[in-house]
Amino acid sequence: MAGVSQTVISVVPDDEGKEKFKNSSHVAFYRRQMQGPNLQHRALLDTMVLTEKGARFELLEPDTQTRLLLSVSPCKNDSVRILIDELQPVKARYRVPDVITGEPQCERLRVETRTQDSVTLSWCSGRHQVRVWHFPFRVEILCEDEAMVTFNPKGQLWFETLRDPPSSTSHELQEDPPSLLWKETFRNFVDIKANGPSSVGADVRLHGFSHVFGLPEHADGLQLRDTRDGEPYRLYNLDVFAYDVYCRRGLYGSVPLVVAHKLDRTLGVFWLNASETFVNVHYGPTDPQGDQSPPAKRRQMQPQTDVHWLSESGVIDCVVLLGPGPQQLFSQYAQLTGYQALPPLFALGYHQCRWNYRNEADVKAVDAGFDHHDIPYDVIWLDIEHTDGKRYFTWDPVLFPDPAGLQRHLEKKKRKLVVISDPHIKADPDWSLYREARDGGHFVRNREGQLYQGSCWPGESCYLDFSSPATRAWYSRCFSLDKYKGSTPSLFVWNDMNEPSVFDGPEQTMPKDAVHYGGWEHRELHNLYGFYQHMATVEGLVTRSGGSERPFVLSRSFFAGSQRLGAIWTGDNVASWEYLKISIPMLLSLSVAGVVFCGADVGGFIKDPDPELLVRWYQAAALQPFFRGHSANVTKRREPWLFGEEVTAAIRAVIQQRYCLLPYWYTLFHQAHTSGLPPLRPLWAEFPREQSTFAVDDQYMIGGALLACPVTEAGLREAKVLLPGSGEIWYDVHSAKAYEGGKTLSLPVTLDTVPVFQRGGTVVCRSTGSGSCTADFQQLPLSVTVALNSQRAADGELYLDDGHSFSYRDRRAFCRRRFSMQSGRLLCRPAAEDGAFDCDAVVRSVAVLGVRTKPSAVTVHVSGARDTPAAFQYLDTCRSLTVSNLNLRVAMDWDIQIAANVSLH
Repeated sequence: MAGVSQTVISVVPDDEGKEKFKNSSHVAFYRRQMQGPNLQHRALLDTMVLTEKGARFELLEPDTQTRLLLSVSPCKNDSVRILIDELQPVKARYRVPDVITGEPQCERLRVETRTQDSVTLSWCSGRHQVRVWHFPFRVEILCEDEAMVTFNPKGQLWFETLRDPPSSTSHELQEDPPSLLWKETFRNFVDIKANGPSSVGADVRLHGFSHVFGLPEHADGLQLRDTRDGEPYRLYNLDVFAYDVYCRRGLYGSVPLVVAHKLDRTLGVFWLNASETFVNVHYGPTDPQGDQSPPAKRRQMQPQTDVHWLSESGVIDCVVLLGPGPQQLFSQYAQLTGYQALPPLFALGYHQCRWNYRNEADVKAVDAGFDHHDIPYDVIWLDIEHTDGKRYFTWDPVLFPDPAGLQRHLEKKKRKLVVISDPHIKADPDWSLYREARDGGHFVRNREGQLYQGSCWPGESCYLDFSSPATRAWYSRCFSLDKYKGSTPSLFVWNDMNEPSVFDGPEQTMPKDAVHYGGWEHRELHNLYGFYQHMATVEGLVTRSGGSERPFVLSRSFFAGSQRLGAIWTGDNVASWEYLKISIPMLLSLSVAGVVFCGADVGGFIKDPDPELLVRWYQAAALQPFFRGHSANVTKRREPWLFGEEVTAAIRAVIQQRYCLLPYWYTLFHQAHTSGLPPLRPLWAEFPREQSTFAVDDQYMIGGALLACPVTEAGLREAKVLLPGSGEIWYDVHSAKAYEGGKTLSLPVTLDTVPVFQRGGTVVCRSTGSGSCTADFQQLPLSVTVALNSQRAADGELYLDDGHSFSYRDRRAFCRRRFSMQSGRLLCRPAAEDGAFDCDAVVRSVAVLGVRTKPSAVTVHVSGARDTPAAFQYLDTCRSLTVSNLNLRVAMDWDIQIAANVSLH
């Protein structure tokens, strides 16, 4: 929920006719770097020192005599870290803490060759090498003697060293206009730089690549665009209400990761910097005149992508992830910044939210409406109006007089309540929580050392300094049941407005010269602010349960590493077809960058969707990780049953299908939690050698088995679906009809059509039956769909645990089973890593797709029991076999033999 009143919708431009948010021309450090001199740094090769953590060199810029320290560290997970800092700074520069989950294990380097111009270092098998060039300085990362990545190929390394502040009478602060080096203005806001200009920048060349992705969050296509035709990509977390689509301005979160892909390689570049950052992307062939590589290494007209990073402060900390494939790349990044938290199962169900449900009676009426209309859901949400005067951790005594009773009412149906908790605290000396935070030193201060105050929902507010470990610990304790009066264990949390949003601040956020824990200016860690609130909230919910229960926390603002905390969403979108359409590449970009528990507000947060748009949005969102309907208080109510029976039936159908597919979704989230693989995947991640998939961003894979192509155009009667993979077989999940891969399918669609296909060679498990929430569906039997490929084979996994606790981690209380089929025999066996969860789940039916002829018999064998014949049905029209009336425990070994006359479609 953005900074919008109940009557005012438009916020850009504002009432003065000036833009509220900056573009690159407004930013002094960006102009300096783009227009400044091309500083030619030299690597002083004779200063090289080899250590257990790699190699160190000094760098010298002859004109300014600036000396820097370069560290090059190859890591055991096939990544290379390049770190540049001042050699002797006047004070320590900010290095981003808490994002990387631990210092990567480094490889020992050895010298391969050494000349007066360069030194070549290798490690381990010698397959990868690093070459550091003396002048012009650059670092090449090579594989099999071929350059893959070059750091500083165009000499754009930029490093403004810190200075002691000038005296108050210094002409640098007194001149008119003031020097942009120490004092910068935007509109009526003044930013004083305590240690002068401190920006850093560097360019990275990706050899042979012409497709790059990542850099969320932007309302743009999946593939990053060449920025020579407009603005660079901006990474600066801001509260941008009703943001423009196809725009490179920063939104609510930032992940400074670029992922590049070509036919035989996937690699990533991670720029670990939390200050305001711009990224320019230039595609093009190698320029033989401008390429500084030796002639023998040049390949004329070879594709390449140049990525230029420019940050306001901090150090240069750049990690190159070497792949070589998408799966390895995702794993390398997860090892670096953390794996996706395994959510409690209820969090994967449907969530119903509105700004605001009016009172307890309203909440209970909406809850009863889902039951009356036979629509499952798991969570109902309360926005800011549930509080006592916008004081978080309180309840409006008139509207919500018995919040614990309300939660117990929902918990009887095994449903949950989520409430909002923002980072601003009403500046009310009569409020005990404000006094406690003030007296404990938990607020951000201004540059004069006083409490920083800004305007947000409560009016004048102070902002918690979540960068402080002590503040995070204090905030976490606020969620304890004895302190948060009216809360119960079934209450979960939504962190909003945590960019942070400040209605009267520059760009509607906190001034960069505000001061945090340790004396760090806000400019250093701006993009980390929401990440830290998310961290503190998660810790609060975990501690509340004594460390036994998994939390659920949604955050609007995020940074690299937020995936290990919980979920995020795409913020204040609009009820229009273009916002529905752009939500798909936005979520794919997030998924590629590791933030995989993500979604968009169903129907659009602001304005009113027509019935067709609402149905199409539910259909799309049901096939995405985080599934929440949400709307602003100025919109019409839009509970699913308010648009007539046809619309209600269509929405009911897709929500029920979502719930039936939860065993598959939960298995995918376990994969993300353990291997880094995102549940939502661009087509190229599953078909890395098929170039036709590289630019596709209107359809995607759900895991490795399902392909989804949501309808995102009004009045569409025919959908075009790319079915990748020559030789692949794809099965329509609704009709079981088979289609050949490597083609674009024209599919007729009606309002209730959702194009989804299962890939041949896969197994997908679903719940069968109906229920009102995830707890009901957990108790239902399973159906197994086996989609045969051209080799008469298929395999897949199923992961089960209790759905809510950390027992899967602490006591290995989980069940992980593998289904595999070959030569007409389906086996259920333990997966490579199984646990000890004695679950009661049973398989009630098995469908095998792609069976050409009717079998003569089907026999079931259970370990320790006699073989028994099974009832089956064969449909020649779609060549599918269904084995029914089974009662096979998932946790036991069993197999199903299909006798004779079985061949493939």
